[in-house]
Amino acid sequence: MPEIINNMPNIFFKKQDVSGLAPTGQDVFLPFSKNDFPSVSSSFGIALHMHQPTIPAATDDIRSAGLISNLQHMMEHQDIGDNHNAPVFMNCYARMSDMIRNFVDKGGNPRVMLDYSGNLFWGLRQMEGGRVLEHLKPLACDQKYYPCVEWLGTMWSHAVVTSTPVPDIKLHMMAWRKHFSEIFGKEAAQRVKGFSPPEMHLPIHPDICYEYVKALLECGYEWIMVQEHTIENPDGSGINRPHFPHKLVAKNSLGEEVAITVLIKTQGSDTKLVAQMQPYYEAKGLDRQEFCGVTVPPFVCQIGDGENGGVMMNEYPPAYEQAFNQISTTGTVSMTGSEYLEYLASLNLHKEDFPAVQPISQHRIWQVIQLGKKGAADEAIAKVHEADSGFDLDKGSWTNDKNWVKGYQDVLDPMNQLSVSFHKKYDMKMPIKEESFQKAMLYLLLSQTSCFRYWGEGVWTEYAKELCRRGMEAID
Repeated sequence: MPEIINNMPNIFFKKQDVSGLAPTGQDVFLPFSKNDFPSVSSSFGIALHMHQPTIPAATDDIRSAGLISNLQHMMEHQDIGDNHNAPVFMNCYARMSDMIRNFVDKGGNPRVMLDYSGNLFWGLRQMEGGRVLEHLKPLACDQKYYPCVEWLGTMWSHAVVTSTPVPDIKLHMMAWRKHFSEIFGKEAAQRVKGFSPPEMHLPIHPDICYEYVKALLECGYEWIMVQEHTIENPDGSGINRPHFPHKLVAKNSLGEEVAITVLIKTQGSDTKLVAQMQPYYEAKGLDRQEFCGVTVPPFVCQIGDGENGGVMMNEYPPAYEQAFNQISTTGTVSMTGSEYLEYLASLNLHKEDFPAVQPISQHRIWQVIQLGKKGAADEAIAKVHEADSGFDLDKGSWTNDKNWVKGYQDVLDPMNQLSVSFHKKYDMKMPIKEESFQKAMLYLLLSQTSCFRYWGEGVWTEYAKELCRRGMEAID
């Protein structure tokens, strides 16, 4: 299938694609690793998050403007605000290819995890003939380099789960896998085991979290990255061993359970920590520890924006080079998340062995819930809220002062209406070759981009409402 269909990214999938693009269950990093694992004392992993929203802004008339990347809009209006950074951003999206290949070619042992939204992939294809995507291909396709790079899946249009209609969660996950496979190939898609949640968000509502984790597992994901302060132990206490994997247990109102492995991003100013390679220097102060009955190296995990902020734009490349000039295959080493988990699996440590965690504040719900019926979680949440009006389910992301729902009804209402109309018409059949379906699905996913709420009222919410209008038009 082509990467672009009817001037749209090919994000349209059949049910059989879900399993065909998922990991095969085989190790994909451990067989190629140069790390001398018995001699490793500690480890770390860094991930770069890359995203630019798609906006109806090819011209000034929002109702008829073509869809372009916000990066392209910045390029074309560099005299406005911070848009002069657009060329630097473009370089940031491409430069890991040069950095990884240079280290590997001279015998180094570099590592990085990459999280690119579907919006950004499409925008990079639209710009400069897709030069950046072609430059990145060796990191996904060339066996000489891809063992050093782990691509992380995400929600295709950078949608925050709590404010995304539940039926659309899986659409985003599979749209990303499909799009990634059309750019880099099926085998590259089957190497994607980890998931990077937009805004590091973890839903607190038990039923939504259950559907979220269920969708992750059905789409082939084996682990997700979570923020330390968004999870708790089953008794409500804080996490005391963040440098080791845990299992996120999600339980719904009916008492059904699913679980997925989590790697924990510790608290802190993420972009600054990644840009200055703090995870490496923190790991150097750690040593092997007993975990689930086996002595293993800890894993310090951090993710930050790959392009945003002066520290990332300017300080990261020399800091990365300085660190990896010191890193060998013993002592403190770097790994990708899946490489670390594959190593633990070789020691017979698996998800079932890891300590259980749950979304923050859920222990308060479990204290009053009566499981076994639909709506039990809502009833319990109402009881907790009656006793504590400050109880809030809409947070739980990289920052605990950001609400992704409150104050955005003028965007969420048309977004939810579009979702209902889409599923009412298409749930029984996904006519992926019909242009009206393609447009409807594309506008549906695009309307749910977190940027349309993150940046507040104004032109960004108008973008979202226009995308919803186009989606309804396509359905009608």
